Amino acid sequence: MSHIGRPGEPDKRSLRLEFLAVRNRLTADDLRETSAALAGRALELPELARAGTVAAYVSVGSEPGTLALMDALRARGVRVLLPALLPDNDLDWGVYEGEGSLARVQHGGRMALFEPAGERLGPDAVTTADAVLLPGLAVDARGMRLGRGGGSYDRVLARLERAGVRPALVVLLYDSEVVQHVPEEPHDRPVHAVVTPSGVRRFEPGT
Repeated sequence: MSHIGRPGEPDKRSLRLEFLAVRNRLTADDLRETSAALAGRALELPELARAGTVAAYVSVGSEPGTLALMDALRARGVRVLLPALLPDNDLDWGVYEGEGSLARVQHGGRMALFEPAGERLGPDAVTTADAVLLPGLAVDARGMRLGRGGGSYDRVLARLERAGVRPALVVLLYDSEVVQHVPEEPHDRPVHAVVTPSGVRRFEPGT
């Protein structure tokens, strides 16, 4: 079965570069408009409407914007958890208390991230979430997600599986990033839904 493992990685790397190149051409106006539309679509999701706790993330650069969505969830009384990157690429978590509660953190030579400045709850805090919003670069017709390649969310998904919990897994993308197929590896897991500025698409296991 080795043919479905690491040999797929070069395909993933080249695909990531292609999607990032398209994102990097977006203007500040594009980002503002898509962020508002994305929040509106996501808030219509029943999985988010009934969630008490949502694990989210702060978008950076040209990623689909998440701040408007996080603020709207918080205004509904939802407990929003945000990740903090650990040295081994795993994720710790803290509670989002509004934009003023974020700290800009530089991790080596990478892009700076915005992380919760308050108390750290530990990597297992994500297992309390009713829904987990995942960053990504693309999703295919089966719900397989192309991530950035750091492996942080692979660890999150493995932790959820070990804990025996099944939160709704939702990836936030631009419309052009919903594609027919992305390469997968044995550890990859499908998401339940993708939200883009123009709408929501759900995935059924096995489709």
